[in-house]
Amino acid sequence: MQTNDGRTMRYRALSLRNSRWMIALEAAMVAIVLVGLPLKANALPSTQAAQTHVYLMRGVLNIFSLGMDQMAYRLQAQGINASVHNHMLWSSVAADAAAAYKSGKIKTIILVGHSSGATCLPDIVASLSAQGVPVKLAIGLDSVFRTSLTGKVGRYINFYIANGAGTRVEKSKNFSGELDNVDVERVPGISHVSIDKNEVIQQKVIAAIDAAVASGPAAEPRPPGAPGVAPMMPASTKRAANGTAAVRSQ
Repeated sequence: MQTNDGRTMRYRALSLRNSRWMIALEAAMVAIVLVGLPLKANALPSTQAAQTHVYLMRGVLNIFSLGMDQMAYRLQAQGINASVHNHMLWSSVAADAAAAYKSGKIKTIILVGHSSGATCLPDIVASLSAQGVPVKLAIGLDSVFRTSLTGKVGRYINFYIANGAGTRVEKSKNFSGELDNVDVERVPGISHVSIDKNEVIQQKVIAAIDAAVASGPAAEPRPPGAPGVAPMMPASTKRAANGTAAVRSQ
């Protein structure tokens, strides 16, 4: 004979399972809506992929950002050159990127960093800009110190957890480019330690990289102090300007 207590316990267990399933489903939907998760990686022109290099910078102690290695593997599978580095060696990375660009080996430079690896990205951008080397895209994952951007970058995306250790990135008056600060605190299961390994974030990073590669190389920045190039003036405008100057001189 089935007791009321037995039916009640079985009903509660079923309700608890359904509740957990609904919470998981809702969390997944929030992640998709919040971050715009693509269903497939973009198909990339092989030449543009081969002429791109993505430099991925690990965070503190060089051991807690294994998501950088995961993304490097996924990018390499698409034919995109990708390498992983210690954030403390950022100046060497900047030097290697500049040399590869100037030799013609690569045409598109993309930077990705996590934690302290994200904090050093503005330094790499500034160093390359000073040498006239363009950075097409830079993506920071939860930079641990408040940083400001100088130099030029096509687009800088800062994914940060507003209620955690991460901070926004700010523009300086010497910055040229597009900056997006994206708060991802509502992505399920995300934390400062896991943001680089989170599947939603990895897909978003790779989608942004694919779009940057597909759109072609960035324009070279003008180093500080370099003379600007005067725009060409149509002959008719030049004659009119000369005539006005002659009238004023009389």
